Amino acid sequence: MRSFEMLSTIFNILLLGWFIFARNKSQRGLLVGFGISAIVVLIHGLIEGMRWQMIPVYVMTLIPIVIFAYRYMFKSKEVKKKASRIRVILITILAVLYSFIAVALPLLLPVFTFEQPTGPYKIGTVSYDWKDDRREETNTSEPGDKRELMVQIWYPASSTTKGKTAPYVSHPDIFANGYSKALNMPKLLFTSIGFVKTHAIEEAELSDKESTYPVLLFSHGLNGVKNQNTFEVEQLASHGYIVVGIDHTYHSTTSVFPDGRVVHFVPQESNTIDYLDKLNEKWVEDATFVLDQVEKLAKNDPDHRFTGRMDLEHIGMFGHSFGGATTAQMLMTDSRIKAAINMDGGLYGKLRIPADGLKKPFLLMSADDTLTGTENMSDENIASQGTTREELTKFFSDTFARQESVTVGGNYWMKIKHMKHMGFSDMYLISPVFERMEGVDVRSVHRLINEYSLDFFDHYLKQQPFHLLEQNIGDHPEFTLQRG
Repeated sequence: MRSFEMLSTIFNILLLGWFIFARNKSQRGLLVGFGISAIVVLIHGLIEGMRWQMIPVYVMTLIPIVIFAYRYMFKSKEVKKKASRIRVILITILAVLYSFIAVALPLLLPVFTFEQPTGPYKIGTVSYDWKDDRREETNTSEPGDKRELMVQIWYPASSTTKGKTAPYVSHPDIFANGYSKALNMPKLLFTSIGFVKTHAIEEAELSDKESTYPVLLFSHGLNGVKNQNTFEVEQLASHGYIVVGIDHTYHSTTSVFPDGRVVHFVPQESNTIDYLDKLNEKWVEDATFVLDQVEKLAKNDPDHRFTGRMDLEHIGMFGHSFGGATTAQMLMTDSRIKAAINMDGGLYGKLRIPADGLKKPFLLMSADDTLTGTENMSDENIASQGTTREELTKFFSDTFARQESVTVGGNYWMKIKHMKHMGFSDMYLISPVFERMEGVDVRSVHRLINEYSLDFFDHYLKQQPFHLLEQNIGDHPEFTLQRG
């Protein structure tokens, strides 16, 4: 719960208890109780914003005024009824149940927070709408439509910068609808994301502590979004990286363009490896185009923020799931990418990792649950995907076969224990229910991902000595780390 949410909840539950058990409830006491409760709720609404999960708490505020009004309306009637013990017990039980609901709703559907980044820099962020005039948009029926992408950049900000902190999502209702469609769950479950704040300041001045900063591209998973790993991109930006997040339009949960156009996720036509290999080529083209635009921005930024400030000799990339596959392909196809991290992504795409290795720094992070293939999947779950266990087993077998040369040549493979696929994103932060259902300690996992991602990029892009990767090869309680 947020601070004033917690204060309002505690006070109103105490108010409810006073109403039930206090023998003498004076009119002055009722008015004072109502006044304090109303003020706390009003402050909460003005500072934090009201949300439907708090409705039971808000209703409690009205109890004193309802009692006061009742007494006023029936003041001529002096008949006093002595409450029976059974009646008191029933009222108490109902009050306890109501209080439980009032507390449970905002706890199960919280306004989550991101941990404070540990780096020395403040964080700035800015967004762009970039259109690739060389490529037709194949997902629309309009002839002449060009491929258009929303891109968000996080970067080290000046220590003196001040301004508005960016929200997690800029259009809460639209994104809540997108998440609802993507996960086939009620929209109401996702409305709290509109109140989530980040540590990034919108359009902040770039820090002048360093003359240039290394650049990192980020690619989300199928049905993900460019900011789905805010826990990670903010950490990297706070340690001196310019992070460029890409929305792969029509393959992201939701893309919202400056002119108000909204594009939701379009399900892929197939889940076969051949189809995914072909689709990945489009994502590689997206990443290549964005990197071209980044180079133009570094050469001549109209806002004069990034001109001459991006270290284009030290560019890395990381991605989750299908974005991880895109990352591996970019490492193999684009000489500008010097190092890459794939977070639980199958190695789909045009190229295969050669038998003698990638010859470039690479870290694969995998969830132990993903590596079990169909072992932990029920027949019902498999059937809901429109396939059979035999077909899905072959799919995983063929996918895993592509990972045989991952560590060859000195690269790394981290297999995280007690981990699920979506634990690599912000998703499980939305509700502790997701975390409990999946059995993932998401905060600890996020710290682990951040520590090793930073160690990897610091070594290969900033030439700093390893602090973790080389020192922790082998089996550990939280993970197993292999090196070729």
